[in-house]
Amino acid sequence: MREVVKSAKTIEEAVEAALAEIKLARDEVEIEVLEEPNKGLFGILGAREARVKVREIADPRKRALRILQGIMECMKLEVNFETEDLEGYTKINFYGPDLGILIGRRGETLDAMQYYINLAANKNSERRIRFVLDVEGYRKRREETLYKLAQRLADKAKRKGRDIVLEPMNPHERRIIHTALQNHRDVFTYSEGEEPYRKIIIAPKK
Repeated sequence: MREVVKSAKTIEEAVEAALAEIKLARDEVEIEVLEEPNKGLFGILGAREARVKVREIADPRKRALRILQGIMECMKLEVNFETEDLEGYTKINFYGPDLGILIGRRGETLDAMQYYINLAANKNSERRIRFVLDVEGYRKRREETLYKLAQRLADKAKRKGRDIVLEPMNPHERRIIHTALQNHRDVFTYSEGEEPYRKIIIAPKK
């Protein structure tokens, strides 16, 4: 959590100087007056300036957006962010040209960035927020792709009467497959292996 101590002739001037250095608005900080200004005797002897401490209020959402903006600037990407508060988490959607690099192979880059943001944005915060990052609806499209894949491979397992082993997936994608087939009449699913190579098996019911 960032904080700045500043001195000036008045409390207001000290606060303004601190806000300019920390680059935050007044509603994003806590202000503590360390010393009141004193003109001293005849305005000379014992005179002292006002001294204040300005401390950033931990706001995981604002911190997440600030970190992401810094990452995008380093990558020289033009990105607009849209936040959406949903039940149990906050979704941050990315929009802009040429953002495929942020997704990576099967979403691996996006997942890694999401993991980092959840750690960094919630550091020293009293109330943790779970963040889900998405690039122009990629996660929804990936979910639909996995759902169709699950149905197609379930039909194959039933038709051939043998287990179908899927490629390794992250926990979120495995959950999509399990959910898609949890009420299937002819097959059941289970996972085996250790992370990050844990995979799903679709097996026909006997």
